Amino acid sequence: MTFCIAALMALTVAMAGWALYYFHGLLALGSGDKVLRTLQEQQSTFNIVLTIVLVLAVLLGLAAISYFFRRVVRPLGDFASYFDAIAKGDLTQRIRVLTANEIGDLFESLGRMQESLVKTTTTVRLGLEEIHAGAQEIAQGNTNISSRTEEQAASLQQTAASMEQLAGTVRQNADNAQQANQLAATASDVAHRGGSAVNEVVATMQGISASSNKISDIVGVIDSIAFQTNILALNAAVEAARAGEQGKGFAVVAAEVRALAQRSAQAAREITALIEDSVRKVTEGSSQVERAGATMQEIVDSVRRVTDIMGEITAATIEQSSGIDQVNRAVSQMDETTQYNARLVEQAALASSGLSEQVTKVNQAIGFFRSPGTEVIDVSARRVANRRNASASSSDSEQRRSPSLKGSTPAGKPASTATKGLSAPVKAAAPAKASATAQDDSQRLLRPDLSGKQNSASSDDDWEEF
Repeated sequence: MTFCIAALMALTVAMAGWALYYFHGLLALGSGDKVLRTLQEQQSTFNIVLTIVLVLAVLLGLAAISYFFRRVVRPLGDFASYFDAIAKGDLTQRIRVLTANEIGDLFESLGRMQESLVKTTTTVRLGLEEIHAGAQEIAQGNTNISSRTEEQAASLQQTAASMEQLAGTVRQNADNAQQANQLAATASDVAHRGGSAVNEVVATMQGISASSNKISDIVGVIDSIAFQTNILALNAAVEAARAGEQGKGFAVVAAEVRALAQRSAQAAREITALIEDSVRKVTEGSSQVERAGATMQEIVDSVRRVTDIMGEITAATIEQSSGIDQVNRAVSQMDETTQYNARLVEQAALASSGLSEQVTKVNQAIGFFRSPGTEVIDVSARRVANRRNASASSSDSEQRRSPSLKGSTPAGKPASTATKGLSAPVKAAAPAKASATAQDDSQRLLRPDLSGKQNSASSDDDWEEF
């Protein structure tokens, strides 16, 4: 192309120089007749030269057109076809650079752009795949958390109902304790009054005993009077016997007085016996009443202690009722918090579902591009699988080391540490292999068991670790 342009320029310069030289020679002739004759003589030569120049110009033009078509038009057509293929999403065509000029630079730039698109779509596909896997894991975790939250809410509701029943029972016990306290106070009052009455009875019995002693003294005086009366009757009988007939009436009176004195003495002795028996019984009654008074005092003291204990029980029951009310309020707050967490989990599940839908849409949009990057995607999937396998093996090794650090672990209870492998950084990528094997490996990616169905024995541990 450059040669043709240079040849045309040289031919043009030569023709211009020849024309200048020719016209300069004509001007040197001077008159017009000479110029005309010279032109007529050299016309054939001029025609031949002009024909040669025109033929050369046409040949050079055809050569330039052919070169331009092969070097510019056809590559631009190929360039446009490559652009059409990229616009249709076909990134599988290999861009070949056939020239080393500016058109070749365009092809190289287009090739670099295609490689960048392939890398970008591959990276986006890999990211979408991991985002989709993470969204599925989050969805499974949200489902598990939602079910556990519902179970916890049900347990909290049952606990709240049980606490309500317990609070009712405690309030009833408090009422019963207050009634028992009132009854104990009443019994203490009654026992105190009974003790006072017993003390009064003891005092009365002591007064009766003193009166009996006084009556015994009076009976003794009566007995002494009867004895003296009997002595006087004997003396009167003796004097009547001395008097003879004149003293018979006086003897009869003396006999009657003696008989009366004897009966008085007999009655005094009987009264003395009765009074002594009464005094003895009163003494025994006094001792019994004193013992009853001591017993009543003990009863009063016991009732007072029972009253104090019932008061303490009432106070403790009131405090227990207050504590149960606080626990009930705390359980109600926990229930509200659990329900709020359940709503947050539902929102997170909806967000995860929306994220999955957006990932699907973006994946469909990226799927418009067909590129030779399936091997790269499979290698990345294998990389994810190797990362999950490495995290699972590390969790198994940690579980094997855990008995020596934490003591014995119950048999048949595997540790659920699969979720710990999600944050492990990827430090090495697996080499590229066949796409089918990589797809099989990508389909067998390890997922942490967040549903709680595989290891039922370790569900509580999973929940605590979560």
